[in-house]
Amino acid sequence: MKNNYTRDDIKRIAENENVRYIRLQFTDILGTIKNVEVPIRQLDKALDGEMMFDGSSIEGFVRIEESDMYLKPDLETWSIFPWTAGKGKVARLICDIYTVDGEPFEGDPRSNLKRVLKEMEEMGYSAFNLGPEPEFFLFKLDENGHPTTELNDQGGYFDLAPTDLGENCRRDIVLELEDMGFEIEASHHEVAEGQHEIDFKYEDAISACDNIQTFKLIVKTVARKHNLHATFMPKPLFGINGSGMHFNVSLFRGEENAFYDENDSFGLSQEMRHFMGGILKHARGFTAVCNPIVNSYKRLVPGYEAPSYIAWSGKNRSPLLRIPSSRKLSTRAEIRSVDPAANPYLALAVILKSGLDGIKKKTGLPEPVNVNLYEMTREEREALGVQDLPSTLYTALKALKEDEVVQDALGPHIMRQFYNNKTVEWDMYRARVSEWELEQYLNQY
Repeated sequence: MKNNYTRDDIKRIAENENVRYIRLQFTDILGTIKNVEVPIRQLDKALDGEMMFDGSSIEGFVRIEESDMYLKPDLETWSIFPWTAGKGKVARLICDIYTVDGEPFEGDPRSNLKRVLKEMEEMGYSAFNLGPEPEFFLFKLDENGHPTTELNDQGGYFDLAPTDLGENCRRDIVLELEDMGFEIEASHHEVAEGQHEIDFKYEDAISACDNIQTFKLIVKTVARKHNLHATFMPKPLFGINGSGMHFNVSLFRGEENAFYDENDSFGLSQEMRHFMGGILKHARGFTAVCNPIVNSYKRLVPGYEAPSYIAWSGKNRSPLLRIPSSRKLSTRAEIRSVDPAANPYLALAVILKSGLDGIKKKTGLPEPVNVNLYEMTREEREALGVQDLPSTLYTALKALKEDEVVQDALGPHIMRQFYNNKTVEWDMYRARVSEWELEQYLNQY
């Protein structure tokens, strides 16, 4: 969805399309989209990267005494929101955050991913591509416009209307996405009632993460127009599948997919095997980043198609890592643990860094596990050397604290802020008395 816009292109389009406001967007450490909206008369200043904002007001950025920060837009991300019209349209530019000294801000997730990509380039690779598969639920709103947990349909995997009552909303989402330049590959109802998936074409790492953030914004905006609430919460309902955001990744050297080897029995290069070995080695360490909220771990349980165990396969969908059957330029690894609550820039940074570490250290890849891991006993899994993923945010944070490679992928600033924020989140959760406890214990004790 890249556009090779120049400064003059943007100014001409803004005038021709009657753009009245510009949203300068960025993402905080928790993955929340933020924006500073300015009138069109500030366009020159915005394009010059001279728009300032108060970084101390953003979660995990800076202290109040060092709050001034600059928004430097990526001109290739210029886009007009198709749902805005009336007295004037609204356009957006996605920005990197810079300090007053003119340096990339180390707490900016987008700039941090660029730092890890630079390390990749120094190793001789030209691109790291990502094809995400984000899932979401649609719930009804109450009479006051507040979200409920009442589902909008009783559809199942690939169902059609009238069972899939979310079909019209999903179609409108696709139309808006296409107007924004997305190349949609598939749109369908997912396994759980009220659950949907829209897949769009892979892009380079930065563009793909930008697309995920734009996708979330559009899904929520269009759902509201249908009197629905779209949520990317990983496990909003007990007893049904949660929402994942599988990451399909591939590493390129020039025009060649570095993951493919036509002489290998699996069609996989040694570099890919080492990359996958690095993913499996650091999986426990990066889980807190790829599954960043307390609720994430309600999804990562056996029996609901989400991975609970650290293994790989070319066929089996129960392990963490799956290798889809496509080869040549489409050879890729699918990391199935990532969920849509993750900050995509941070999740991709830790995955890339883990894989690169595997290549550097020539990390070995264990044999594939082609049986259903959910049906195996702990002893059977241990005999195969299969570890469990962390089962709570607390254990995931412990694993993060023990993995220096993943910490380095975040950088000291983001690591410190992320860890502290998530520790507070866990402490708040563990102190809260749940409905389950009341149901189980109130009468018994």
